[in-house]
Amino acid sequence: MATTSEPNHLSEAIVAFSLEGKFPDDIASFLPVSQTNLGPTIEALDKAKAQLESEIHTINEETRDEVSSWEKNAKSLQDDIIRSKAIANDIIRQSEAPETSGEAIQEAEEKTEFLNREVQYSQQLVGVLKGIRHVNQMLDQVEQASKERRVLDSLMLLENSWAAIDELGASKTCRVMKTLDLRTFELKSEVHAVFDRIWKQLIQVDVGAGQVAIFSSVKDEMTLTDAVVGLKAYKEVEERMEQLWRNIDAAIISPRMVSKAASLPSIKVSEDAIELDGQADGSIASLLADLEATLALIANKLPAEILESFCRFMMGELIPRLINDWLSPAVPTSLTNMKAFEEMIENSRHFCTALSAHGFSGLWDLQAWVEDAPQIWLQKCRETALATIRTRLANGIGESRQVEKVEKQMVSKAEGQEIKASGAGATAENDGWGEEWGVDDGWDDHEEAGPEASTPANNESKRLSTAVADDDDMADAWDAWGDDGGDDDAPKTSTNDKKEPESTNVDEDEDAEAWGWGDEDTTEQAASKPSPKKSKPQRSQEPEETREFVMKETYHISSMPEPVLELISAIFEDGANLARGKSEHGPVAAMAPGLFNLPTSVLALFRAISPHYYALDGGGTMFLYNDATYLAEQLADFAAHWSTRSDLTTQAKELLKLDDDIKALRSFANRSYSHEIAVQKTVLRDLIGGSQALAGQDEWESAIEAGTHRIRDMASTWERILMRSVWLQAVGSLTESLATKLITDVLEMSDIGASDSYSIAKAISTATELDDLFLPSRLFGTPSSAEEVPTTAEFAPSWLRLKFLSEVLQSNLKDVRFLWLESDLSLYFTLNEVVDLIEASFEANPQRRETIREIQSHPSPRA
Repeated sequence: MATTSEPNHLSEAIVAFSLEGKFPDDIASFLPVSQTNLGPTIEALDKAKAQLESEIHTINEETRDEVSSWEKNAKSLQDDIIRSKAIANDIIRQSEAPETSGEAIQEAEEKTEFLNREVQYSQQLVGVLKGIRHVNQMLDQVEQASKERRVLDSLMLLENSWAAIDELGASKTCRVMKTLDLRTFELKSEVHAVFDRIWKQLIQVDVGAGQVAIFSSVKDEMTLTDAVVGLKAYKEVEERMEQLWRNIDAAIISPRMVSKAASLPSIKVSEDAIELDGQADGSIASLLADLEATLALIANKLPAEILESFCRFMMGELIPRLINDWLSPAVPTSLTNMKAFEEMIENSRHFCTALSAHGFSGLWDLQAWVEDAPQIWLQKCRETALATIRTRLANGIGESRQVEKVEKQMVSKAEGQEIKASGAGATAENDGWGEEWGVDDGWDDHEEAGPEASTPANNESKRLSTAVADDDDMADAWDAWGDDGGDDDAPKTSTNDKKEPESTNVDEDEDAEAWGWGDEDTTEQAASKPSPKKSKPQRSQEPEETREFVMKETYHISSMPEPVLELISAIFEDGANLARGKSEHGPVAAMAPGLFNLPTSVLALFRAISPHYYALDGGGTMFLYNDATYLAEQLADFAAHWSTRSDLTTQAKELLKLDDDIKALRSFANRSYSHEIAVQKTVLRDLIGGSQALAGQDEWESAIEAGTHRIRDMASTWERILMRSVWLQAVGSLTESLATKLITDVLEMSDIGASDSYSIAKAISTATELDDLFLPSRLFGTPSSAEEVPTTAEFAPSWLRLKFLSEVLQSNLKDVRFLWLESDLSLYFTLNEVVDLIEASFEANPQRRETIREIQSHPSPRA
């Protein structure tokens, strides 16, 4: 029993303490608590807890309303207390600081403004929401119109919707605005797709079939005029018009305008369509008619608002193609087909007028071409003429042919006998020539002119020499030759110049300057310096009777001069026809002066580019000299004959002015000759050592031999080209250069030994073998004989000087004395030169001094 009662007693004590805070009166009566006593105690506590919770719950349920009311009242009371405290504090603060009482008023105003703004915002929000609803309804209408293919309605509604969106006043970044914009652009794309389909129905192009159809409307959906609104709305006017032109060009225009096609299609135009059908005749009139019909339909179909844009693309390509591929190539190059040319101009003018009437613009280039057609014809003539010259030259100078040069001079009896003695060919126009003057009839049988006959420039040699100085040659502008040192190497022309006596005391320096090696810019006075042995015979002061003397020479020209002359002649004949003012010449009748100026351009081009092409042929530059000379002669004859023609008008005679061109050709011929001589002299100089003296060369004998071979090669090349007189001067010029080089180098030697004298004499002997080029039998085809004398000295003035130098080098003092006192050595060498040669060749001894003294005592033994 004790055991059972003790836990219960413990449980009651703990529960009583927990609930009421009471302690047992006698704590000592409790036994020590063990683990076994806690279980009942805990159970008792749990039971008491549950009972207590139940009672509290019951009380809460019963007093819920009263508690809630109390809580509300308490809270309200608390708020009132707080508000009262705040009012009291405000009263105290206002009573303490009455100046701050305006803050309440300001605060009230701010609150009022805030409330107003809130009201406005609300009103704006309502307006924006209504606007968004309105825009959305409009977009619904756009979508519906698009589905019904009412493009214009769609575009108008779409445009209104864009305006309405802009009027919303909402930020573009807000979500609703972005949504509206997105839907608007989607609808715009949908409407554009519908518009594009309808546009393709309005304008149908089939490039492969060559067909274009342009309809004014598509059922009841849209007209071309309405389509303009769509094009403007989408800003596609320029793009669509460019594409339209490309399509029409590919399908219709380009196939019709292939100028070089074997066959061309014609264009068929109906009410709404254009198509390629049949075959055209290829004439310009037919082409212009087809183009006019095509463009007329386009102008009638396309609204004026987009036609101007279409013109900008079309005219920029159509007109240049028409001009360059059809009109310009059809311009004649002469007066032939002038009627067809006039018809072409008239058709082109009508074409411009018709297109302008249909509302097309951009025809300025074609109108300018029509107005400038005569000038274009003249330019075409010029281009064709110049192209002809270029083509002929590019094809080579061709086969050569022989021509004859005839020169007439009035000569006295003595001059006629001298010419006969020289072997120059001549014929006398006076039958009594031979009988009256004692000249045999053999003159009439000779055709070859001798070395003393006049050279190619004939009686106008003095004019030619002057022309070199003041010639305004167009070839200079073309840089045909550049600065080549003048025409000093041009062949000389005066026969009587060779008869002038030569002074026996010519200074050696002057002789070397005129005939020596020198610079290339200082060329020889070819064949103008006569032989020392020549002397002009004394003549009576009484005037001698003269007769006309005809000299003839032959030379070769290439195939170029004749085409050039034919071209120039044809141009002048056309100019003469224009000058007659005949009505059949139509619009080009006023181009006569320009046509007469055209040969000047032809000859200028010939002079400018011919040196290049002639240089490609062996001896070509000498052919160029002959061709230019021949052209000058033939043009002079042409001009002389022109002035005597009775079928020409006064204007035609006055417009032909060939004097400057003839003068330029002669100057050009001389420059060609001088250039070739200068080139060959340069080659010859390089072969024989250039500026190096012979004494300083190891193989100078072989150099002299190479030089002679070069002269012979050029003599052979030129012999088949040049007149005999010019050939003599050209070969003589090279021979003179070789002789001058030998003489100058020997005279510059300070010591000439016996072996050197032998070598030099041998070299001179090699050089003087060139005499066989100047034998009369070779020059004039006469029988050779042992007694014939070479004429080398007449064309190489230093030739006898070279031979006397050889004699001096091979002679002893006695022989040198003889050559000076008894022979002609003093005519070719100065006293100082001979003394220097003696001092260089002989040792110093009394005999040498005696010889020098004796020579010095006779400075001019032949005087």
